[in-house]
Amino acid sequence: MAENPTVKLGVLISGTGSNLQAIIDAILRDDLKAEIRIVISNRADAQGIERAHRHGIESAVIDHREFRSREDFDSAVLAALRNRSVELVALAGFMRLLSPVMLDAFPGRIMNIHNSLLPSFPGIHGPKDAIEYGVKIAGCTVFFVTPGVDVGPVIVQAAVPVLPDDDEHSLAARILQQEHRIFPHAISLFQQGRLEIQGRRVVVKGDPSTPVSSPIVNPPLD
Repeated sequence: MAENPTVKLGVLISGTGSNLQAIIDAILRDDLKAEIRIVISNRADAQGIERAHRHGIESAVIDHREFRSREDFDSAVLAALRNRSVELVALAGFMRLLSPVMLDAFPGRIMNIHNSLLPSFPGIHGPKDAIEYGVKIAGCTVFFVTPGVDVGPVIVQAAVPVLPDDDEHSLAARILQQEHRIFPHAISLFQQGRLEIQGRRVVVKGDPSTPVSSPIVNPPLD
């Protein structure tokens, strides 16, 4: 994969769009060479739509409830992305599984962010599952989307300690801070042409010292 001067992004959201904001902020800081061509939400009340408006980014609401099948919905989303010449799709809190319509159109070019250290705790309750299981380290993962739920090749991960007094909300909040850091970083690696998928592995080419995880800080012992 060759370096792309500016990667053209399509961002899919369903809610607050905080990871969308992190991507926008990274672009404004010149930490990320990208242009968001369109933000698409499947929910009209998604706060992320307002974030796009504030920054002059084109947005669209494509309500999945108006389509007879997942494939029909994905076809409408795909048409909007292709009309804007999108090169990389970022799922930033997009609460829909993608069908082969999308996956076949963007092989190795759809990234998602998940609030656990995959393959542990896939699904929508990552922090809650981590708390209930009793793990000492949780975190988040950026990965390439493939068929299945949260099973694609891992690009970047960040570790977050689980503190003794954590509940799912406090842990999720600290994990979210790391999501905002590693998602733009993963997109930047793609833009630089440094990602190579080898089976289940994503190889990051170039400087091996590039940070891809946050420090693991052990909580103090009682």
